[in-house]
Amino acid sequence: MMILAGDIGGTKTLLAIFDGEHCVIKKYFASTQYTTFHTLLYEFLTFIPDINIDAVCIGVAGPIVNGDCETTNLPWKLTCSEISKQVNTPNIKLLNDLEAAAWGVLSLPESDFVSINPKATPHTGNCAVIAAGTGLGEAMIFHDGNQSHVIASEGGHCDFAPTDKQQIELLEFMQTHFPDHVSYERLVSGAGIEATYNFLKHSGHIDATLNLDAEVDLAAAIGAAAVANTDALCVETMRLFSKIYGAEAGNLALKCLPYGGVYLTGGIATKCLPILQNGAFLDGFLAKGRYRHALGTIAIKVCTQPDVVLFGAAYFAKATSHP
Repeated sequence: MMILAGDIGGTKTLLAIFDGEHCVIKKYFASTQYTTFHTLLYEFLTFIPDINIDAVCIGVAGPIVNGDCETTNLPWKLTCSEISKQVNTPNIKLLNDLEAAAWGVLSLPESDFVSINPKATPHTGNCAVIAAGTGLGEAMIFHDGNQSHVIASEGGHCDFAPTDKQQIELLEFMQTHFPDHVSYERLVSGAGIEATYNFLKHSGHIDATLNLDAEVDLAAAIGAAAVANTDALCVETMRLFSKIYGAEAGNLALKCLPYGGVYLTGGIATKCLPILQNGAFLDGFLAKGRYRHALGTIAIKVCTQPDVVLFGAAYFAKATSHP
């Protein structure tokens, strides 16, 4: 069975062909270089002119409405009908990217995860998936006692709730740029790292060792400097980012009680794993007052497989399609 699997994000798009569990070809594309997804898909299909596709499943960063999607961080509209015409198969499925990541989490080996809660106690039950990248994605995995069911969400767009004086000042700083609504995604994302860095730099309390003004990818440079501990401003930026990331992961945990585990996917978690292990993330996660104890033994794991969305899409297509 030949499956076209995809992962569409605001920065990059990854498409691949799977023959069963074997990946035949995989291509990366810079999402912003294409005005439509269908133009990008046409280019990808030129690499596989002799392959007949049986099913398509694509994880997309955006809400899926009636099977189709208008992306959140790209000016694209994806429709199953148009994709079906391009690839000549009726078996088309679009998933929210975190929905696909959740299926990936369920299909990957334990070796693809790193635990960041030393007091975790293994349980069978619901799980939660959260991913900071270009945006902030969230999904829930409901376990009915026998099998798992993935529930997509747009929880990353919930209101940011500051928990201390510094975060209140950060919210006020963000409101000058987004007066109508400051979501968690505005802070727990690549753009959020940059915003937090600029907030701390503007406050004047911490001096920067490095000059990052010329960096093309400022968020990546901040994360790298924090991991290397070469710049105090970058270290504090990522500490604050991690604490807010942990707080929202804890909010998600309170809403679905994921005793089966909380899973962090996305490039930021993988690249900044040492920072997430330093304690600020766990502090934010557990700071829930009377419910601190209830969250204390939940496993929190970072997925180190960068193509988890792609694998999840392929896994879902194989499980649900009938060529």
